[in-house]
Amino acid sequence: MKKRAFGRSSLSVSPLIFGGNVFGWTLDEKASFTLLDGVVDAGINMIDTANVYSAWVTGNQGGESETIIGNWLQKSGKRKEVLIATKVGMEMGDGTKGLSKANILRSAEASLKRLKTDYIDVYYAHADDEETPIEESLSAFEQLINEGKVGTVASSNYSAQRLSQALDSAKQHGLPQFIAHQPEYNLFDRKGYEDGLDEVCQQYGLGVVTYFSLASGFLTGKYRTAEDLAASQRGEDFIAKYMTDRGMKILDVL
Repeated sequence: MKKRAFGRSSLSVSPLIFGGNVFGWTLDEKASFTLLDGVVDAGINMIDTANVYSAWVTGNQGGESETIIGNWLQKSGKRKEVLIATKVGMEMGDGTKGLSKANILRSAEASLKRLKTDYIDVYYAHADDEETPIEESLSAFEQLINEGKVGTVASSNYSAQRLSQALDSAKQHGLPQFIAHQPEYNLFDRKGYEDGLDEVCQQYGLGVVTYFSLASGFLTGKYRTAEDLAASQRGEDFIAKYMTDRGMKILDVL
């Protein structure tokens, strides 16, 4: 599979990146291992996860996906064959959240332990934190990079204005600059990215890694009725919003 540049970084990534938010949620460890082995065999070289996956599930605290990926890395010995991306900032099961320096440093150590690795290739600010100065967050990322625990940093779920501010602040203060952005973007959810974020990403040369690219599976056509939703663990929380006249018209075109 032909690799491409990841923003302005030195990383080369496959055009498809594998998202691991289902690990420890709708997939157990055995099934997750099977998928991860298949992903590498297919030539996909980036595994994307987050510390919060999947704290929204009853009985989970967050970190379940990272733990499974870490167990797979240890068992398979394939750490050097993949790039690991994880995230910080969303609310965990214990209530901790945000991009304060203390939370970033603490969360990074916890993620490294769960992933059973000594470095994270791409560390995302998972959600904007307007209560924490941008420079404080970036200084935490700088420390992690200097310590060799993080390779490069990226952003997710920022508005165009706030993303521009973060990128300008990094340049002004000589701090690490985000090299990629991860927005929600698919054939149904287009406005959030196309209404300004696309221009910022192009202006600063950011790589763009979409999430919910298949609208949580809706765009595959497997969810068309209330019965389909009821049969899915993700139905009401993640897919119901697509069950509209517009959504069905999109499926018809596909």
